[in-house]
Amino acid sequence: MGKIISFSNQKGGVGKTTTCVNMAAYLALSGRKVLLVDLDPQGNATTGLGFQKSKLKRSVYNVLIEEESVADNVLSTEIEGLTLLPANIDLAGAEVELVYKKGREKVLKNALDKVKKTYDYILIDCPPSLGLLTINALAGADGVIIPIQSEYYAMEGLSQLMNSISLVRTHLNKDIKVYGIVLTMYDGRSKAAKDISAEIKKYFSKVLYEVIIPRNIRLSEAPSHGKPIVLHDPKCMGAKAYSALTEEFLKKTEEGE
Repeated sequence: MGKIISFSNQKGGVGKTTTCVNMAAYLALSGRKVLLVDLDPQGNATTGLGFQKSKLKRSVYNVLIEEESVADNVLSTEIEGLTLLPANIDLAGAEVELVYKKGREKVLKNALDKVKKTYDYILIDCPPSLGLLTINALAGADGVIIPIQSEYYAMEGLSQLMNSISLVRTHLNKDIKVYGIVLTMYDGRSKAAKDISAEIKKYFSKVLYEVIIPRNIRLSEAPSHGKPIVLHDPKCMGAKAYSALTEEFLKKTEEGE
């Protein structure tokens, strides 16, 4: 039975999509069967895997609003074992349309439950907000990975997100866990980055991943080529960091299974 993991942070620009896409790629390369669900109307995970949103006729929107099956809307990627349920422009209206659906918080969960046995991991790239799409992702997930940038407002956003996860646990999904917090876009030369990292470690040491993702030019340019970092530049610092993070994730998640 596959694990469903949401990558969430209501703050944009923290490396959330980059982390989701690259971990999905490395998980597939490790021999796991992976589905990446692009639940962000911006569709960055979709373009980051080489697809043009404007040309897509089918997407996660068809699953959420038109109740089509996940299997009928997925795309194969360049990496064997990695499948994408893409986003296109239609998803922008889905949040409003979901409001009128019965059981609106669990529409995604119900759809993914039907394919959960097909995959080892289903990774969901959430929008940078705490709206109904993100609530759907959290209601259907076994756990959450929180990418967080080492900057001043990070702690405030993290507290809000933890509170939202707690509310979801109380009302919608009692089993959801925080699988980990990932420090991203880290600049070791910055005193502020070091101070914030120390602060995060102080309060969240139990769930903080040891691997830190550095600021890396090759990592930031890979999405414009429509490739995860392992296909763009597998030897750069960013690639090595995501490879190590995926190994740490697998060790933590599959230990004792």
